[in-house]
Amino acid sequence: MSQTATARGEQWNSTGATAEAAPEPCVFVLFGASGDLARRKLLPALFQLYQRGLLPESFALVGASLSPLGREGFQASIRSSLEQSLGEQDGTAWQAFARRLDYVAMDLSRAEDYTRLGERLSQVDREWGTRGNRLFYLSVAPKLFGPVVDHLGAAGLARARSGSWVRIIVEKPFGTDLSSARQLNARLHRHFDESSIYRMDHYLGKEMVQNLLVLRFANGLFEPLWNRQHIDHVQITNAEALGMEGRGGSYEQSGAVRDMIQGHVFQVLSLLAMEPPQDLSPESVRSAKVEALQTARAFSPERIRTECVRGQYGPGQSGGSLVPGYRQERGVAADSGVETYALLTMRFDSMRWAGVPFYVRSGKRLKERVTEVVVRFKPGPFHFPGLDGQEQTEGNRLVIRIQPEEGLALRINTKVPGRGLRMREVDLSFLYAQGFGERLPEAYEPLLLEGLLGNSTLYTRRDMVERSWELVMPVLEAWGATKAEPNYAAGTWGPAEARSLLESQGRAWNRE
Repeated sequence: MSQTATARGEQWNSTGATAEAAPEPCVFVLFGASGDLARRKLLPALFQLYQRGLLPESFALVGASLSPLGREGFQASIRSSLEQSLGEQDGTAWQAFARRLDYVAMDLSRAEDYTRLGERLSQVDREWGTRGNRLFYLSVAPKLFGPVVDHLGAAGLARARSGSWVRIIVEKPFGTDLSSARQLNARLHRHFDESSIYRMDHYLGKEMVQNLLVLRFANGLFEPLWNRQHIDHVQITNAEALGMEGRGGSYEQSGAVRDMIQGHVFQVLSLLAMEPPQDLSPESVRSAKVEALQTARAFSPERIRTECVRGQYGPGQSGGSLVPGYRQERGVAADSGVETYALLTMRFDSMRWAGVPFYVRSGKRLKERVTEVVVRFKPGPFHFPGLDGQEQTEGNRLVIRIQPEEGLALRINTKVPGRGLRMREVDLSFLYAQGFGERLPEAYEPLLLEGLLGNSTLYTRRDMVERSWELVMPVLEAWGATKAEPNYAAGTWGPAEARSLLESQGRAWNRE
């Protein structure tokens, strides 16, 4: 049994179903505690978990960053962040949470500072009874991932004492290409077992993404139809209405494929394409996702030319205002060739999906902000006599909305009221916010809780990361040989070539 499973006790029963569990006493060490992600997402998520009674009584949080905040300054900073993101907070709850907050000012590149950190963690263990259980969170610049891990290892902080556990959460991006991802994995494994490494992808914390397993395998309406006999094609759209918002310099190093498709979008893709896992244990679910991507067809030069589209936005209108093109954004080169839009046609060489294309697109400065999956079913075999081609029944659509309003709609054909037989599509719909009548947890809340519990289902495994990079590398290399040119106006749905690609196959985007 792994160190993680031993430390938290048996988490899975014989069928793989999760058992009721609560996090063990522990200290959460947040590197980059004064950074933007920590203030906007991580610290509010931890406070929400505390308010809901989901953190152990013996819990402490130690922030670590270069800023000379001190403990009181750190507490004041968190209070301000909570008020900005969550509004005015109950004083009693805040005071109880604040008692658990500590801070270490440290230079993450200095080995001696990790010795001081270790001494402080030993004090926290004694004060709060956290038993040597530690969860390190790397909310730092990617260039610091490796050095921080090496220093933790050299200081003996990566090794758990007998009867305790140590885990590490690593934020994305996880590498910039296949080579760098492999190097980072190797560096992590010098100090941590794979079972102790949790690679963060916040999309996996979204309720609708988590719901894909239930939607597919717990509904007799869908499970028998989830194959090439009944599905014509699948669309995954990840659209952002915003442009660079001051991030032009960093986006110049990534582009749409690296920024969104290789990580977030492929996570969703693998859940849609996977075979049923043996059970619901973390390794079974993660293995099924990797096995799905193993069947994905490699991108040949011909496929890149005919089944992929890239683009870059030019000036246009967004939200009723004129906005600049990508090359006019701050921090972007005047002749930049980075793609802000990418469409990849994914194909799987498997019995389930042979011949079914998965159209995956992601872009900046598109018409609206939306992430959704559209499963387009094949039309029924019967055509009503006497109706022209425009009135014949079309294939049903299952629309799975991941953001901004999480929910789903099944679009079916129905008769229009009145004389004669005219048909129209209508939605049988469900929205999470309405269906459950309660606040949906932010994506980081369930992810942080699962990390504290030692459940890695919602985290990315090493082979998943490397397989994702393997798939996109031929596209990145081919596109890297030439520059992307401005070929769509801001505020539209992207390049005309993306629409033409589907139209040439007798298909159309759900949003265009």
